[in-house]
Amino acid sequence: MQWVLDLKLLLLIGIANGTPVLSQKIFGDRLAFPIDGGRRLNGEPLLGHAKSLRGVVLSILVSAVCGVLLGFSWATGALAGAMAMLGDMFSSFVKRRMRLAPSSMALGLDQVPESLFPLLACAPFLGLTASDMACVVLAFFVLELFVSKLLFKLHLRDRPY
Repeated sequence: MQWVLDLKLLLLIGIANGTPVLSQKIFGDRLAFPIDGGRRLNGEPLLGHAKSLRGVVLSILVSAVCGVLLGFSWATGALAGAMAMLGDMFSSFVKRRMRLAPSSMALGLDQVPESLFPLLACAPFLGLTASDMACVVLAFFVLELFVSKLLFKLHLRDRPY
């Protein structure tokens, strides 16, 4: 029943990555302190204003709770949330170095680290193989493209990607 575990991980990673987007819609700019504190590197933002401490904290907390609901420990849920956010920040850091605008799309760079980092971190605890992780990353990649368009149509996302 490895596919059930993979499906649960896919859902958990989706929740971890979706929580900051939903928190922005719910709370607006309240308590949205930028993680990079507005710092710049070579004239570009380190991460950008869209990466907030509120989003990271809420992602970790919601992932911990949802992890338990999905049958994982709270620590596994929190780890998955934290690593998904680390993957998202990594993507933003690289995109700023590429001089891409905040919230612009970089196919692959926007999806792979956000799903691969939590899988790599959780693999030792869950017995994930490389093929398990590849399947989940591929599924996240494809689903994220469709879900982003849906969230845009529902006015939960500012851009359709």
